[in-house]
Amino acid sequence: MRVRVTPRGGTAVWLVVLALVQAAAFIAVWRFALHTGIGQWIDTVALTGNRIGRDHIEEPVDRILNAMSVVSLLAVTITIGFIALIRGRVALAVAATLLIAGANVTTQLLKYGLTRPDYGIDPERVYVGNSLPSGHTTVAASVAVALVLVLPPKVRAFGAVVGAGYAATAGVATLSAGWHRPSDAVAAFLVVGVWAALAGLLLLVTQRERAKVARADAHRLTALLLGAGGLLAIVACGLALSWLVGMRGTSAAELARQPLLVGYAGSAAGIAGSMGVVMALVLIAVHRLVPRHQG
Repeated sequence: MRVRVTPRGGTAVWLVVLALVQAAAFIAVWRFALHTGIGQWIDTVALTGNRIGRDHIEEPVDRILNAMSVVSLLAVTITIGFIALIRGRVALAVAATLLIAGANVTTQLLKYGLTRPDYGIDPERVYVGNSLPSGHTTVAASVAVALVLVLPPKVRAFGAVVGAGYAATAGVATLSAGWHRPSDAVAAFLVVGVWAALAGLLLLVTQRERAKVARADAHRLTALLLGAGGLLAIVACGLALSWLVGMRGTSAAELARQPLLVGYAGSAAGIAGSMGVVMALVLIAVHRLVPRHQG
C-alpha cells in the first residue's frame, strides 16, 4: 500500500474554497427562493404537488420524519463520537460533534432569523413564515456526513452512499409531508457542507506533522459516482423547472396534475442531487483529513 505525507497546505485551501462556495450557494438559494416571485412560485408548486400519491407514501414518510428528535440526535451524536474514540481519534470525535452541533444550531438560528416576504403567491402558508433551512434535513445530513468522517476507510465509501441516500430521503420526505419547501432542504445540505469544511479545517490543524495518506483510501470512484449522479439529478431538476416556469402566470392551486407532478418530481431530484454533490465533496477530502497513518 502506497502512502505519502499529507499535503496540508493544498487541502486547507481546498476546504476554505469549499466553505466559501457552499456559503455563496446558500445565499443564492436564499435570495432566489425567498426574495423573488418566481422562486416562491416554484417552491409553492412543488409543495402543492406533494398531494399526488400522498396516500401511498404517507406512512413511510411519517415514520422517517418522526424518528428524528432531540433525543435521537443526541444518541447518534454520542455514538459517532464513541466510534471516533475507540479508533483513538480524540480530535475526530470533537470535529464530528462540532459538525453536528454547529450545523443544527446554525439552521435554527437562520430559520428564525431570516424573513420570507409575502408576495401573495402562497396564501395558504403565509402565516407559517420562513422555514429555510429544514431542521429535519439538517439533522439527517449532519449525522450522515459526521458518520463518514469517523468510519474506518474500509467501510467509508459504503457509509457515504448509504448516508447520502438517507439524507436525500429525509429531505424529500419533508417535501412529501408538506413540512418544507424544496429550497429548505437544499439550504440545509449547504449548511452541513459548510460545517463539514470547517470541521475538516479543525482536523487539519490538529493533524500530526508526519501523518500519511494511503492512496487506496481516496474512494475516488465512489465520490465520482455520487458527484456525477448528483449533478445529473440537478440538471434534470433544472430542465423540469425550466419547463414549468412557462406557466408562472398561473397560481399553484389552479395548475393541472402534470405541471404539479413535474414541479414535485423535479424538486425532489434537485434535493437528492444536492446531497449527492455535498457528500461527494466530503468523500474526496476525508482521507486527507483522517489519514490511516497518524504519524
